[in-house]
Amino acid sequence: MIFAVSSLAVGSGMVSGASALENQAEDKLDELAPLHMLVSLDDQKIDVYRGGELIRTSPISSGKKGYSTPTGVFSILEKRRRHFSNLYDDAPMPYMQRLTWSGVALHQGHLPGYPASHGCVRMPRDFAKDLFALTKRGAQVIVTNEHAEPRRVDHPVLPQPYVPATTLVSLSPAVIGFDAGLRGSLTSAALQENIQTVEPNPYFEHPLRMIITPNKPINKVKTVQRLLNRLGYRAGPVDGVIGRKTRAAIALFQEGAELPINGNMSDFIVARIFQEAGYEKPLNATLRVRRKFREVYSAPVFIENPDVHVGTHVFTALGFKEGEARVSWISVRAEDRGERTPHAILDRVDLPEKVRKDLGKILTPGTSLIITERSFKRHTDLGTDFVVMTR
Repeated sequence: MIFAVSSLAVGSGMVSGASALENQAEDKLDELAPLHMLVSLDDQKIDVYRGGELIRTSPISSGKKGYSTPTGVFSILEKRRRHFSNLYDDAPMPYMQRLTWSGVALHQGHLPGYPASHGCVRMPRDFAKDLFALTKRGAQVIVTNEHAEPRRVDHPVLPQPYVPATTLVSLSPAVIGFDAGLRGSLTSAALQENIQTVEPNPYFEHPLRMIITPNKPINKVKTVQRLLNRLGYRAGPVDGVIGRKTRAAIALFQEGAELPINGNMSDFIVARIFQEAGYEKPLNATLRVRRKFREVYSAPVFIENPDVHVGTHVFTALGFKEGEARVSWISVRAEDRGERTPHAILDRVDLPEKVRKDLGKILTPGTSLIITERSFKRHTDLGTDFVVMTR
């Protein structure tokens, strides 16, 4: 059981050795910091980061013309020290780390100094071996054309660990007066009852993979037809066509609302019909969450101006200990399309309060959030995380 308590002042005798404890805590957070890899096709290089710190770098050889390595956001799906290609004459692929089930992987291979593979990312032997020992299934790999690197980002829309508020009874005489009976009733047991608890997260060592994508825009004509029919104005079939029956229904609505009668579907009339029917536009995007390659949560959210390009951005939570109320995040721009800064894209996202609370309860170190206008459905399956290809 993890107890959430308010901070209290302590005597100097209780903080001796604090520096050593702080150093141990920092070491532990380093262990919790997520490992992720950034591959630049233009630079023919792979950079390996532990949180926001670059710990390894190496030249690569990516896909040659006609077999281009896809760009986007991937996770390691499978690892094999010895592997042979199923597509290209049983070609050896030592220290293989699969990125897609269609055949793209990281592995040891020949590096001639230019793109030469059939789509995989080749690496030198020693580097491939060391990287294989470092990674786990689910580690994130971002492939871009131009060089990319993580940057620290602080924004209120990024989820934080949920810690319930704690109410402690004040012992101040100014609050309780001089009632000795009341003071006597404030026992340690009574205070203990006011301390809320948080159940340990059995999946704390498993990073979540989250994605926010815009929904298809609602069909305004069909929605108006459906609402007019519900209100009894007989707009005809809900087919998205503004025909004779739909115009007549709008005209009847205008007459009943004492508005100019013309049968036209203006934005003003649509808003009035929505108001009359008690209709609220649905949130225009969806948040989905996966853990260990399986979807565990989804919820409607909001993106401002969804018609304006979003691009593809990846936000990753750094290390934190269970029970802590704060985690730092880093961001990587996986696709230079639309918003160029992490704050600009996050400013356009709104998460309902319930969604924030739900995410805070399941948040774990290394959790990542992809915000993109790209579809993930083609390459995402039961045995994958969210795969977003940007080319």
